[in-house]
Amino acid sequence: MNNIIKGNCEATSELKKLVEMVSISNSTVLLRGETGCGKDVVARAIHQTSKRAGELVNVNCAAIPSELLESELFGHEKGAFTGADNRREGRFEASDQGTLFLDEIGDMPLPLQAKLLRAIETRTIQRVGGKGEIKLDLRLICATHQNIEKKIDEGLFRADLFYRINVFPIEIPTLAERKEDIPILVTHILNEIRENGSKSPSFEESALTALKEYVWPGNIRELKNLIERAAIIFGDKKINGKNIRENLLKINLPDFKEEKDVLWDLTSDLAEVEEKTEQNHDESSMPHPNHYKKWFEYLDKIDLRRHLSEIEYILIEGALKKNSGSVTAASKSLKINRTTLIEKMKKYSIPKAGND
Repeated sequence: MNNIIKGNCEATSELKKLVEMVSISNSTVLLRGETGCGKDVVARAIHQTSKRAGELVNVNCAAIPSELLESELFGHEKGAFTGADNRREGRFEASDQGTLFLDEIGDMPLPLQAKLLRAIETRTIQRVGGKGEIKLDLRLICATHQNIEKKIDEGLFRADLFYRINVFPIEIPTLAERKEDIPILVTHILNEIRENGSKSPSFEESALTALKEYVWPGNIRELKNLIERAAIIFGDKKINGKNIRENLLKINLPDFKEEKDVLWDLTSDLAEVEEKTEQNHDESSMPHPNHYKKWFEYLDKIDLRRHLSEIEYILIEGALKKNSGSVTAASKSLKINRTTLIEKMKKYSIPKAGND
């Protein structure tokens, strides 16, 4: 399992522990997290650690047209509908004694949700057009990046199905929460590129620092895309922080001259000296307001109100957790009045957990 989920920062270590805990059971797991944060990798880690005899079968509920999804999941009998010339096994049967991974389950059509709920409850399925029940040794992992509770309020997702799949929820950390894992992830992705027979660049310390400072709205998927771009543009050359910002986050080709190899060698030392000034600050230090000066070197815009609200929410939750839910103690940690903190908790729907 440790070889599947890359990294060893605190957030990743906690994720690995949760995977190890749930793998020994057959309980349904709900993976939640932003797009591109690696939910499929976590599902594979759970399956492999569980040592189930069957296969891991992936289904992306958002990628299959709704009129085909039922047949894809449950299979069909010959003649069940126009074009059903033969009996077909569905993904549920293919995952018997293994694991069925339903990605983007928030996009599953309502009529199918009822059939899925029954399959989870009875551990049996019925093919489209079939009459007999097929019993399965079923292990289900579901994943979504959506706010399912909101979809329930909107009448687009069944509350009873949500409670059935929400047995063991795991929140996948964003890449921004795993920034200390970036060097390990970069090495892993570069190894994959080399194994595919392509040239791979090397990342200087200033480049890794620039990668850690970036916001990563696309998470690990975006990081992988950037490194693949680096392999295409730079080949087997060195990459520094300036290259990250100017050539890779926004695709701009470097100005290679006719004697590019010689010039690169001559200027690489100068680039290293120039970039060392970026490394003087402690990379693992707490964020400082001055860090936002670099924001527009990476992104063109920022939703200021939303970003500040998210920071405020996280700090309030952190203060409450540190003080065992005590609002009074948390307000002192945040240096604001208790009544102000209570108003902010109401604003963000943060529940009171302490006795005060």
